[in-house]
Amino acid sequence: MDTATLEKVVPGKIIDARGTACPGPLLEAKKGIGAVKVGQIIEVKSNDVGSRKDLAAWAGKIGHEFLGFIQADGHDRIFVCRKK
Repeated sequence: MDTATLEKVVPGKIIDARGTACPGPLLEAKKGIGAVKVGQIIEVKSNDVGSRKDLAAWAGKIGHEFLGFIQADGHDRIFVCRKK
């Protein structure tokens, strides 16, 4: 998804994992994905540089859809759509 589209996404849940080092943001995403329905999106806020890659790999491995990320005020906003 492009940046303009991601900026318009309204997530079903926002997970603020800023200030946690790897694997904190990934673990928070794993816990949080169950709080949304299939087809809904979670947004993970993270300032850990590895989170982009970690969440993309996890989503692909589990069967969710990694939508991308945008940068905002010193952190990333990472979006994953629950697919199952």
